Amino acid sequence: MKVFITGIAGFLGSRIAKDLLSKGHQVSGCDNLIGGYLDNVPDDAEFFQVDCMYLNAMKKIIKDHDVVIHTACTAYEGLSVFSPHVVTQNTFQISSTVFAACAANHVKRVINCSSMARYGHQEVIPFREHAVPVPVDPYGISKLAAEQVLQVLSEVHGFEFVNLVPHNIIGAHQKYDDPFRNVASIMINLMLRGKQPIVYGDGLQKRCFSDVRDILTCFSQALDNKVAAGQTINIGPDEEFITILDLAKTIADVLNFKNLEPVFVAPRPREVKYATCSADKARNIFNYKTNHTLRQSIEEMAQWIEKRGAKKFRYHLDVEIINEKTPKTWTEKLFT
Repeated sequence: MKVFITGIAGFLGSRIAKDLLSKGHQVSGCDNLIGGYLDNVPDDAEFFQVDCMYLNAMKKIIKDHDVVIHTACTAYEGLSVFSPHVVTQNTFQISSTVFAACAANHVKRVINCSSMARYGHQEVIPFREHAVPVPVDPYGISKLAAEQVLQVLSEVHGFEFVNLVPHNIIGAHQKYDDPFRNVASIMINLMLRGKQPIVYGDGLQKRCFSDVRDILTCFSQALDNKVAAGQTINIGPDEEFITILDLAKTIADVLNFKNLEPVFVAPRPREVKYATCSADKARNIFNYKTNHTLRQSIEEMAQWIEKRGAKKFRYHLDVEIINEKTPKTWTEKLFT
């Protein structure tokens, strides 16, 4: 099958590309390199350094592909209330452009990578696909709006779609010098350099973390799984629901980081306290299972970051709104 992946230099896109190539698929992709590393792109994949916001360019490079997997996104949920322009432009706008290019080229199926942010605050945990989404920030709103546009274009122009909803994906090849996202990678990078982790609020926010190796089969099966067509499906574990403080302790233990004393800063506005998704639907449709523990995931990440080299953080995106509510981790560049 001929597959095109947006965001192919990113953490998730590159891992999907490598997995599909190993299964005999022909893979191409594009990336603007805002959130990825060029050396993530597999050698056997055809690469275009193209920004998804340019419709004519996307029409040209998507042409003649069977399936498009859309992972490109500035996935900065916390930042989105302070930089709504850049986040929504590179979440909702690029998604609309990609979907339009797919419709124009008669692509058979679009696999859209959504986000747990679509759910927002929910009274019932874990989040299930039938829950009414109530996103609480521009990023989550953009992700949900992109899903809605995709469904409309699918119905009008006659192609299939699948919305996959991963959550808190971790693993090797994730960007770790980014101060705006990827809490586990940030903590590993800090501790490898002898620095204490920084925690927003009281650190009692709870999350499940998804090993990227466990969710790859969901993407490969979604290429042609008939039951998945038109569905929104959570992918990732619903076990090991842990606090951010416990995450820091696990990372410190893996790295043999002594005298852990996290630095606490003010909570970020609109952050959901307890967020985890049910994996029941993925188990039924894709036979999803959790094969890696959180500790195993952290061990793989730490080995890869250490081999590649821990490094200083790059404040590569502008914070558009600066006031007393803006986290000082960004205004004072506390991640160093």
